[in-house]
Amino acid sequence: MDKAKLIIFSAPSGAGKSSLIKQLIEMSESPLELSISATTRNPRDGEIHGKDYFFISDEEFNSLNDQDAFLESANVHGFKYATLRSFVEEKINLGISVILDIDVQGYKQIIETSQKFTSIFILPPSFKELEQRLISRGLDSKDVISKRLSNAIIELESANLFDFVVLNDNFDKTIEVLSSILFDKGFKYNNDHANEILRELLD
Repeated sequence: MDKAKLIIFSAPSGAGKSSLIKQLIEMSESPLELSISATTRNPRDGEIHGKDYFFISDEEFNSLNDQDAFLESANVHGFKYATLRSFVEEKINLGISVILDIDVQGYKQIIETSQKFTSIFILPPSFKELEQRLISRGLDSKDVISKRLSNAIIELESANLFDFVVLNDNFDKTIEVLSSILFDKGFKYNNDHANEILRELLD
């Protein structure tokens, strides 16, 4: 990456996006950071303001929203989350590229702005594999997993809005493709296989 940029990642829950992002940040030779979101929920044990999230009140959130201070925002389980425009712009002006890990709805909001970005949608190899990954995490009940799989269909329907659709069927291979997209100016992207899998998932 010659110039700092905004990079947007999105994927159905369980597609392996967080692990991929962590690895890309660790291997990047240029400054690359994960964006810190603002939220109205209270800090969990061990979470630090300004490191994990910017913890703010509902009043502060609403005031910032009225000032068009967010690139995107969402309501999740009764709490508000958003990406601060000032945080992203400050990092990029300092030469630090920023990764946003957001859902499809947030991405659609950013499309409506004048913000420049590179966007990547991470595709699971199959619904069966996606379900197995969610089960193996051991974080969710059967009902929550079922809801996440239903949401995955909605998210997959918007995959083609992204600059790149990348299949995550093998971690090392996926990292190789993602690092080529982000770091190799001469990389020639071929999404035929990913689009084929996407069609199969939506059929």
